Amino acid sequence: MEYNHKEIESRWQQYWKDHKTYKTEIDRSRPKYYVLDMFPYPSGAGLHVGHPLGYIASDIYSRYKRLNGFNVLHPMGYDSYGLPAEQYAIQTGQHPEKTTFENIDRYRSQLDKIGFCYDWDREIRTCDPSYYKWTQWAFMKMFEHYYDRNADKAMPVADLIAHFEKSGTEGVNAACGKDMEFTAEEWKGMSPKEKSDTLMNYRIAFLADTMVNWCPKLGTVLANDEVSEGVSLRGGYPVEQKLMYQWCLRVSAYAQRLLDGLDTIDWTDSLKETQRNWIGRSEGAEMRFPIAGSDVELEIFTTRADTVFGVTFMVLAPESVYVDMITTPEQRGAVDAYLDEVKHKTERERMIDKKVSGVFTGAYAVNPLTGKNIPVWVSDYVLAGYGTGAIMAVPAHDSRDYAFARHFNLPVIPLIEGADVSEESFDAKSGKMINSASAELDLNGMEVKDAIATTKKFIEEKGIGKVKVNYRLRDAIFSRQRYWGEPFPVYYKDGIPTLLPEESLPLELPEVDKFLPTETGEPPLGRAKNWKTAEGYPLELNTMPGFAGSSAYYLRYMDPKNDKALVSEEADGYWQDVDLYIGGTEHATGHLIYSRFWNKFLYDLGVVCRDEPFRKLVNQGMIQGRSNFVYRIKDTNTFVSAGLRKEYDTTPIHVDVNIVSNDVLDTEKFRAWRPEFKDAEFILEDGKYVCGYAVEKMSKSMFNVVNPDDIVERYGADTLRLYEMFLGPIEASKPWDTNGIDGVNRFLRKLWSLFYKGDNLLVSDEPASKDALKAVHKLIKKVTADIESFSYNTSVAAFMICVNELTQLKCHSREALEPLVVLIAPFAPHIAEELWHVLGHDTTVCDAKWPVHNEEYLVESTVTMAVSFNGKARYNIKVPADAPREEIEKTALEHEGAAKWIEGKQIRKIIVVPGKIVNIVVG
Repeated sequence: MEYNHKEIESRWQQYWKDHKTYKTEIDRSRPKYYVLDMFPYPSGAGLHVGHPLGYIASDIYSRYKRLNGFNVLHPMGYDSYGLPAEQYAIQTGQHPEKTTFENIDRYRSQLDKIGFCYDWDREIRTCDPSYYKWTQWAFMKMFEHYYDRNADKAMPVADLIAHFEKSGTEGVNAACGKDMEFTAEEWKGMSPKEKSDTLMNYRIAFLADTMVNWCPKLGTVLANDEVSEGVSLRGGYPVEQKLMYQWCLRVSAYAQRLLDGLDTIDWTDSLKETQRNWIGRSEGAEMRFPIAGSDVELEIFTTRADTVFGVTFMVLAPESVYVDMITTPEQRGAVDAYLDEVKHKTERERMIDKKVSGVFTGAYAVNPLTGKNIPVWVSDYVLAGYGTGAIMAVPAHDSRDYAFARHFNLPVIPLIEGADVSEESFDAKSGKMINSASAELDLNGMEVKDAIATTKKFIEEKGIGKVKVNYRLRDAIFSRQRYWGEPFPVYYKDGIPTLLPEESLPLELPEVDKFLPTETGEPPLGRAKNWKTAEGYPLELNTMPGFAGSSAYYLRYMDPKNDKALVSEEADGYWQDVDLYIGGTEHATGHLIYSRFWNKFLYDLGVVCRDEPFRKLVNQGMIQGRSNFVYRIKDTNTFVSAGLRKEYDTTPIHVDVNIVSNDVLDTEKFRAWRPEFKDAEFILEDGKYVCGYAVEKMSKSMFNVVNPDDIVERYGADTLRLYEMFLGPIEASKPWDTNGIDGVNRFLRKLWSLFYKGDNLLVSDEPASKDALKAVHKLIKKVTADIESFSYNTSVAAFMICVNELTQLKCHSREALEPLVVLIAPFAPHIAEELWHVLGHDTTVCDAKWPVHNEEYLVESTVTMAVSFNGKARYNIKVPADAPREEIEKTALEHEGAAKWIEGKQIRKIIVVPGKIVNIVVG
């Protein structure tokens, strides 16, 4: 019986489906283990071979934990809302739901062919109303809560209102947009609209004017990762910075808890550091600089209050509200021109751009310690999201301030003894202070750390400012001017945003005649008929962003059919959190921050029992494309093989890798590939056309995209799974090279041949030899350790070695083969299931027991020892591991090589180091 991957894989995939092998229920008799993949956005292109890398890794671990007795939750779903489907709908006129569902069907088909152990009964789609009902519910809860800094958690806005009724803002310590002060009487005297606006300053989900990436052509706000070099990634349309009234989430309120939580989870140090930098905690002081001749005061945040004596200019972010407030009439034109110039750059691009640019506002700020007037500039190197969007510039001790000062010929005043600022800034944060004295404060001679503390105390005592902890983390913009997204459960009553009743959820996405903004500039939902409440109040026209649906999807997998709660207390209490999360590093500062925030908010409400959602996180690398090239002789339709191309003047052309095998081009398929090549001629080497190659990003434009369906069809899913793991460490990026896949396929056939020769079953009940047991138990130990450390590539190599050893030993013993089948089941489940049943089992291999190695089988029975004469190694001998000294000496001297070195000499001493060397001293 030959190994027929098509028949075997089809049979067992159907068996698993029919028997619901991967269906998971709460089972308190077994420990739980929750393995999660970052779920895919189902694009029209389908999967290429790079996409399953992380899925295969998680599948192996899921199967391994199940074999170790765990009740494993391993779900899958689709992040199915977003801009790509909407843009495709605009271009083709098809409803995005139609194309999204078609893409989901394609993804599901591809995933099923690879044999993943997903519990498909738990599938979720973020565009399904039964799913986004709970996204809307969570938004409503955020609207109804504020962050109480004293309690260090979210608390009901109703409690805040009660406090305002009784005491106004006195005693309130809450995360907010701006500090407010009012009495109970003033609160009671506010109109409903004024009260609503005041509460927006505190709500976790709130409306506010905020700077966004606005794409006029797409008619929507874009996230930072949807913009590059001033244009949208989708379509390449211009993007500009624009102040808009948007729904936001007060993620910044959780900044310190997000930082603290990083110390409790098993993530890589590099990923944790990325999040720490993104959150950006800094301790410093907030100070006020009055604008000369005005009642405006610039509030700035600085971590180095001691450097105030070195301030030679101030800088405002282009988006700062101060710009309009202080710009003089004489400078208005220049400032407006500059703002127009920089509005197309995202904050991320501005952070890495080293080009110096700026414009003077015409206004001067007054240094509160020296009384000197300081010019105020606008520059895009200052960001609105950090601090107040205004900085005091100390060019002697900050590199970006220094570059700006030199560019615009502004003064540079050193504040540290011995600081040389003739060529660059002096950024060290230690030393003795100089040039730092006024009538009321003298820092000269102090160490920097003492000067910082002294200045902080001074500015608080004088009312110039206050000590403050600041975070770089910004609140999340939560509005999108799109159609294909979750509707907000909000209507407007007399201009006041009001929540729908909870029992009316989900508020379903309505039909529209077009997916474009209205002619008057409203979002696409402005086209919906009767988009209002039963009472006639207008509903919100924006939709939620993509991350809305992905921020808590891991919780819904725990209890996907529950229509009474996001997740039941029983389900959350059992599954608790994600034990292993596998996905790409590109989500470090987006999804992973938002999910952690969302989870902490739900934790505050008592909805979930864990403060952190993802206990362990593994980032898989990227599989890059291995491109192939043909070489066309210029001005001809003749192609020369790679080894001969130097003899001709050629142009390299990307060729479809799917018509190339082991770098050898199928010339007939090439002629049929594109019309311009139908008459192609070839100059061959050794009768073949050999292509060149390069490692590049897997991309349609480079014709190096490999469809996993093609690999599965030709070699089988088990070969694909093993090969992707064999390519290299899971976390590393590596090129896809089909040239090596034949070897993995041969290995599976070699494994098969331990069981079958033709139609004859070779398995016997004879005891396995010591050498066979040693080979298998060495493999058990190796693979167990490798899976625990995600070193799957070395596991595959170990399988190959073991199968080779068993083949050489002609081992067909059930005692050796049965644990081998269980070991390979997580990696190659189809062939394992087949061979498990061949061994006589009538239950699935998924429920077998993971073997445990026995150290007794690994003890070496013989050892190899080097034999030296007068310290120089001459040959090796093999002796029993427990051989006495006399036997070792005898074996060494009886070796055929000994005579040459002993002849005519006297043996003076024999030194034996057991298990290592024998040194024979002759003379």
